[in-house]
Amino acid sequence: MKAKMIHESIHVLDLEKSLAFYEKALGLVPVREVGPEDGSWKLVFLGNDTTSFELELTWNEGHSEPYDNGGEDTHLAFEVEDIDKAHALHEALGCIVYENHDMNLYFITDPDGCWLEILPAH
Repeated sequence: MKAKMIHESIHVLDLEKSLAFYEKALGLVPVREVGPEDGSWKLVFLGNDTTSFELELTWNEGHSEPYDNGGEDTHLAFEVEDIDKAHALHEALGCIVYENHDMNLYFITDPDGCWLEILPAH
């Protein structure tokens, strides 16, 4: 059997803040949205034209406590064409939390504290 990875879900407290972060920091934009008419929860799937893999942002109305999205070791990784340009952007956004210069990679965090690994394209 072969299984194709299609998305990863993370829970967010402030959907608009998260949407703005992912678009500015990684170029991810909403591609579809699911939720009931009463607006009590939403699933917003983010993507771009570099892959069919999507990031699902899960938002629940009235939830105010931070989510445990797996901690620092659980992370999503992104390849970027120009790591220096990406680093400058992320530095300006103030979201870099760890750098490994020997491996030429670094980590940023989203508004909910999820770690995201940034790697140069191979």
